[in-house]
Amino acid sequence: MMTLLLLLLFLCEAQSRVASKPNFVLLMADDLGIGDPGCYGNKTLRTPNIDRLARGGAKLTQHLAASPLCTPSRAAFMTGRYPVRSGVASQSQVGVFLFSASSGGLPPSEITFAKLLKDQGYSTALIGKWHLGISCYDRGDFCHHPTSHGFDYFHGLPVTNLRDCKPGEGSVFTRAFRLLVFVPLQLIAVALLTLAVLKWLRLCRAPPCVFLFLFLLAALLLGLLLGFLHYFRPLNCFLMRNRDITQQPMSYDNLTQRLTADAARFLRRNAETPFLLVLSYLHVHTALFSSKDFAGKSQHGSYGDAAEEMDWSVGQILDVLDELKLANNTLVYFSSDQGAHVEEVTVKGEVQGGSNGIYKGGKANNWEGGIRVPGIFRWPGVIRAGLEIDEPTSNMDIFPTVAKLAGSPLPQDRVIDGRDLMPLLQGRAQRSEHEFLFHYCNFYLNAVRWHPPNSTSIWKAFFFTPKFSPEGANGCFPTHLCFCHGQYVTYHDPPLLFEISRDPRERNPLTPTSEPRFQEILEAMQEAAACHTRTLQDVPNQLSLGNLIWKPWLQLCCSSWGLSCQCDREDQDGRQSL
Repeated sequence: MMTLLLLLLFLCEAQSRVASKPNFVLLMADDLGIGDPGCYGNKTLRTPNIDRLARGGAKLTQHLAASPLCTPSRAAFMTGRYPVRSGVASQSQVGVFLFSASSGGLPPSEITFAKLLKDQGYSTALIGKWHLGISCYDRGDFCHHPTSHGFDYFHGLPVTNLRDCKPGEGSVFTRAFRLLVFVPLQLIAVALLTLAVLKWLRLCRAPPCVFLFLFLLAALLLGLLLGFLHYFRPLNCFLMRNRDITQQPMSYDNLTQRLTADAARFLRRNAETPFLLVLSYLHVHTALFSSKDFAGKSQHGSYGDAAEEMDWSVGQILDVLDELKLANNTLVYFSSDQGAHVEEVTVKGEVQGGSNGIYKGGKANNWEGGIRVPGIFRWPGVIRAGLEIDEPTSNMDIFPTVAKLAGSPLPQDRVIDGRDLMPLLQGRAQRSEHEFLFHYCNFYLNAVRWHPPNSTSIWKAFFFTPKFSPEGANGCFPTHLCFCHGQYVTYHDPPLLFEISRDPRERNPLTPTSEPRFQEILEAMQEAAACHTRTLQDVPNQLSLGNLIWKPWLQLCCSSWGLSCQCDREDQDGRQSL
């Protein structure tokens, strides 16, 4: 009887808290693998604060990114929709935005959970990485900017953290330099040498203008390369506060401390009103960085240092919620935008990508290592502490979950692919509402996941898989990322079928011999894929070549002196403000 009374009291308390408007703190890591946090099995990387979050709430063990790449995954997270619906799904090899002056981004017509919550009276902020575009037609329209998508306040990096942003860390454009500069220069050198020899042998009399043209062409290519190397960092690696640039180029000095301090100030400013804080970490995407308090302290080199500094930041946010006595009325969510980048290895052999645990693959492919990410929810008194859920869930589910808790109706003029997670998190449901989930590799439907009703099985069928290289590797090391079509993939007919519930490592594809219902299962999944495809509409491609390329009229610069953009209005020691 006493146990029953205590259970009723817990449920009544939970209902009363859900009835009032809760606060939301959504913490998003960048490229963190599911095998990195201690609560997911890591024994050597120290993540006490992420682990504390998991002990106090629910840990999802089959939480899935809607895309294995930053830009489309974040579009899905913000909108609750597969990124192909918003046009944030590339049909080329480049699947993310690389330049601040690109015209693509999250379309103004898309509705984010921030917009819904702002309409419900919430104070909303995004601090950290955005990576969903800035402007459409001119540098002042800010059509893709966070402040145009429901965030009252933005402080952070509008594009993404790249090796090119940190001097001495190399470049993500090395392959492009080779194809577009070094190969043409070699051809020009061969042409010049050939013409010179032929002229010396008197077999050919090339006019001087030909030699001049080739020399000028070589000089132009070298000039463009040097200009790119010189200007890329200030033009693309800068911090903004709302719509103003505060630091150009961005400095990594105490960067995590500065952004964490600003997040803490936002919480304190809005302690008396409902709020939404999205703290979107630059960690642990390369270029890796950490402050002197963390540099050289982990067992995993610069990657471990960065991960442990991010964990410190998580702890700071949790401490502020406790200090303000807001923890019991705040839903905290922690995840990563996709799996760890396994191909991140320096020329010296230092591994700068994280761990995807037992799972195959990683960032940019739809093997489990690329899409199965940490998923932690904490809400004391509402979500039972220590809960572990192994049902398929998606980062798209945040949208309807947050919207419903805030009292906002879902948009009725579009398909919302996410599902409300609260029944699952509160134990009112034992199964995910996702019978099918569709895994896209950029624009291309790559795989289908099926969790049939009244069954514990979870099936996954691949229509194509990336060609890992070198042979036997766990990634696409020559290209630094796996690509999604053409010569870089192997197509499967019939689709490659796995039973994920029994074979999470995806090592043993099923056959008609090993699985008697092989054909029946594939037919059900192919029919579901066809039904899903029929719900898609043609939308502008935000990641087309025309939307990806740098456009000088869209370039933001904090000075008026051409492209020499230099300014610093940031507090360099954020620790003093925590």
